[in-house]
Amino acid sequence: MVFSLWSQLSLFIVLLVVQTPGEAATCSDCFVHSRASYYPNSEAQGTDIGACGFGSFGATINGGDVSAASDLYRNGVGCGACYQVRCTNSLYCSDKGATVVITDQGSGHNTDFILSKRAFGRMAQTTDAAASLLSLGVVDIEYRRVSCSYPGKNITIKIDENSNYPHYLAFVIYYQQGKNDITAVQLCETQNFACKLLDRSYGAVWTTTSPPSGPLQIRMLFSDEDGDENWVVPENNIPQDWKVGQTYDSGVQVN
Repeated sequence: MVFSLWSQLSLFIVLLVVQTPGEAATCSDCFVHSRASYYPNSEAQGTDIGACGFGSFGATINGGDVSAASDLYRNGVGCGACYQVRCTNSLYCSDKGATVVITDQGSGHNTDFILSKRAFGRMAQTTDAAASLLSLGVVDIEYRRVSCSYPGKNITIKIDENSNYPHYLAFVIYYQQGKNDITAVQLCETQNFACKLLDRSYGAVWTTTSPPSGPLQIRMLFSDEDGDENWVVPENNIPQDWKVGQTYDSGVQVN
């Protein structure tokens, strides 16, 4: 009986040791250690010239708490993703840190993030501490993916300035919500529902030549880190006479 109990206890310990690393490896809420710097020659907000294709929207979204990313850019898939970023120096840094939106690609000094000055300073405890952080230039951080939330805003389609009605359509998706990636986009005719898969031109810009005529329906594929996928179909369509530079409210939000 003693041997049996000892064997069961040993087995439990072995299983606990084996399971713990696996659980840690799949922890979506765990922080990852890295480094961050900030745009040295920018205003407090982000840049309006970014690799995601957001333009001036990319400088002001989320109140200007934005960032460029290196590996997290993921060939444009990471555009629009949100991260909680907090520095680790207890003399200056708060526990909350800053929540930023990825709007650009960039790296330097082995960093994962190049924050706007506003976001970099918001990691600090006080205004004086923010000035001290800025003087350091590069700091150790920890970060994790979090949900993007834009109260009162629906996912919005912005027709890119390079579009040429009716021969070439390019657009970018604003106010990407939730914690999942947009990994595919379809453009569908609203009359016969024939759909075509669009190309990711760069960043968050989706394009197609010879777009269908008539009102157009957009379908977006949201994918999570576990591989689960879900097509989201907006309530509102892009009008038949879509115009360059215009924005169109999709009528939907995604948790």
